[in-house]
Amino acid sequence: MNNYYIEPHSFQIPVMGTGFSIDTPLKVAKYGISSVISLVDDNLIEQMRQFHSEKNNLPYSPIRKGSEDWRASRITSYLNLLDDLVKKEVLELLGSPFEEGSQITGYFELLPESNLKQEYLKMKALPDGEEKSLLQKHLRSMVVTGSIDVNIMTKLDNIPSYKGKTLDIKYSDAVSALRGYAKSKLNSSMIFSAGINPRLFDAISKYEDFLPDIFGKLKKRIVIKVSDFRSAAIQGRALARKGLWVSEFRIESGLNCGGHAFASRGLLLGPILEEFRKGKEKLMETIAGVFLKSGGDARVVADGLRVTVQGGIGTAEEDHFLREHYDLGGTGWGTPFLLVPEVVNINEEHLKKLAAAKKSDVFLSQASPLGVLFWNIKNSASELLRKRRIASGNPGAPCVNKYAAFNTEFSEIPQCLASKAYQKNKLAALMKEKLPLKVFEKRKQNILAKACICHDLAGAATRTLGIDRKAHTALTPGPNIINFSKISSLKEMVDHIYGRINLITSEKRTHMFLRELELYVENFKAKFEDISLGIVVNEGKKQLIEFGSNLLDGISYYKELAERFIEDKKDSFIFSLESLKLEVLDISRKVDFLEG
Repeated sequence: MNNYYIEPHSFQIPVMGTGFSIDTPLKVAKYGISSVISLVDDNLIEQMRQFHSEKNNLPYSPIRKGSEDWRASRITSYLNLLDDLVKKEVLELLGSPFEEGSQITGYFELLPESNLKQEYLKMKALPDGEEKSLLQKHLRSMVVTGSIDVNIMTKLDNIPSYKGKTLDIKYSDAVSALRGYAKSKLNSSMIFSAGINPRLFDAISKYEDFLPDIFGKLKKRIVIKVSDFRSAAIQGRALARKGLWVSEFRIESGLNCGGHAFASRGLLLGPILEEFRKGKEKLMETIAGVFLKSGGDARVVADGLRVTVQGGIGTAEEDHFLREHYDLGGTGWGTPFLLVPEVVNINEEHLKKLAAAKKSDVFLSQASPLGVLFWNIKNSASELLRKRRIASGNPGAPCVNKYAAFNTEFSEIPQCLASKAYQKNKLAALMKEKLPLKVFEKRKQNILAKACICHDLAGAATRTLGIDRKAHTALTPGPNIINFSKISSLKEMVDHIYGRINLITSEKRTHMFLRELELYVENFKAKFEDISLGIVVNEGKKQLIEFGSNLLDGISYYKELAERFIEDKKDSFIFSLESLKLEVLDISRKVDFLEG
């Protein structure tokens, strides 16, 4: 890819599950669109390497589990394959003629309004001749390949076993994934999500691709996904002390996003972005100071530090406002692309379910064995199977991949909370506790809610591509999915992002800031109920008071923002804020009566 900061598009496609976007770069990179794939599931990665090798008539030699450093080797081999295939596609695009329906025409038609787009339109208007040919040659030289970025959930770092023997710590899941990426040919970004992992962060500087070359450029860049300013400062400084530069902080809404939802302490996206807007320069100076003191290259600092945002963006107006008002380097659009089969892996059955999804169908669940809230949809194959197992008296799933097997409550060998073995033991233990009926039922449901998302999220790819026709697909769209119901093409979705067409089908779509606030108010209520019943013991009255206070501060911020910037439907926006404020105040009054 060309210079990291000269990107043709203002958006990227974030990681979606494990299977949805596992080969998305093959579908969008040639058009200059960057996307992110998950490195969690090396079994899926190996299956996809075989699939795409055979599809492209390339030799395939399996990397079997149990072979030396198999997880890292599988990842390196797959990423190298993607790199080769994308480069081949780009060469084909560059060789195509500037005519209707060609690949290179598609590249320029997708671009947002820009000087480059104007040059393309000028070329189209010219008569055939030398001037047109020269401009076409120039346009070809300006084609930029989208980045093949990868994501590691830092806390998914089990030390695997093979044939009953625990492997060396250097083969832990996250560290092996990092090694696999580091050894690949890719010139792209590694996105770290879910917080600090000292073992993982210590390993990064071992790989020269994360360090500047003789020209002061980074072949592999570090991107940290964060939920607030404080987290960015802590992680940025921690890596800078190791001589590592964070090229981008990717802010994600705590609740208004797909997949895992890392709820903050009531901190809302708008105020978080405002803090970054006001503090970005100081943040940059602080991190740069630590980086340079640790021997970092000043030329790397000169390339700057980007701040981007993702989570719940649904209209071109929202996208434009975020980038302009908060001085952001870009945005991420994930959930809407689940309705673009040209971009993601999804079978027709589940595509229709997503297109038909209503507000009551999409919910924050306890399905993730990681103990983190997880967006779910009621009628996915995975969710229906989970319910059938419970109804048959045989809850829990076979634990195939063991990526989320952390619990040692009932076994020396770590178990996954979604596994049959764990749920059987946990339910038996629960029965022995003398709990009030309401508390018992809530804890029971939380145990049974866990699903095998490791295997089922891969089903989006393996079932769709015929690799595993028995896979039970899990769906994990963000709440934004209910505003879209049209199955769309890549061009249509990109045109929607840039405001050239409108794909919103919901007549009463809630502004992304309001929708996130609604979700946090619901979360506030749920936290209060769990704490008041004694279901949650690691949080208390103090944390609830802070949560409510942050929500009220956020509401005040949005009221001021609405007065200054939101002209369209300003009155209804403020009315909704006032209504939600009353709900927060009502819960806060109840919190006052809690003990502790």
